[in-house]
Amino acid sequence: MPSLIKALNSQVGRKIMTGITGIGLMLFLIGHLVGNLTIFGDSQAFNIYTYTLESLGPLLYVIEAGLAFFFLYHAILGISIWLQRRKARPEGYAKYQTKGGPSHQSLASRSMIWTGIIILVFLVFHIWHFKFGPTETIALESVGATEARDLRALVIAEFQKPLVAFGYIAVLALVILHLSHGAWSALTSLGMKHGETSKKVQLGAYIFAIILMLGFIFIPLYIFVTGGEGSLIAY
Repeated sequence: MPSLIKALNSQVGRKIMTGITGIGLMLFLIGHLVGNLTIFGDSQAFNIYTYTLESLGPLLYVIEAGLAFFFLYHAILGISIWLQRRKARPEGYAKYQTKGGPSHQSLASRSMIWTGIIILVFLVFHIWHFKFGPTETIALESVGATEARDLRALVIAEFQKPLVAFGYIAVLALVILHLSHGAWSALTSLGMKHGETSKKVQLGAYIFAIILMLGFIFIPLYIFVTGGEGSLIAY
């Protein structure tokens, strides 16, 4: 066990664990987007989705605790790797050079620590904003007229506010930057870093990040532009 802990605490071990936690978080984002897009389904689809999650009871708290651990552990690993690199390069990041092979330095890679911190702060606000935000109740006819929080109405109302809608869009744009390099880095940390494979993985990471985040961005943008009354929003 001590040898395992030592291995995980090494620079290589931390990079591997950053990759593993990063992939886990990307899978969560895919599932989260699928759930969020139900806001464009039947008028009760989104509230049924959120009610189903809340109906998990104690299991939901376990899942949320696991996600919180993943996010925090991923952040701590990223910060520790950044600090180690900064310590090893006293002059800071004035020079962006790599030894051997083409450099993968980019705006996305150089800003990972800062976009990561912004995203972490945003997540705290996001949870406070919607999970614990004030809502009315609604009767869900498809589940026996059960009373549930009308989170759909809260989301639609909030994204009609310019500061909220464009604040979310701005942070999600930063997520594209963070995720485009993070997805590539996660996969290369797990072995996909040789020649043409690395280039294909990097291109795939960019495409994945852009498509995924455009899906998230579409929700606040569409609601704001249409005033919450677009044809995709059923009433």
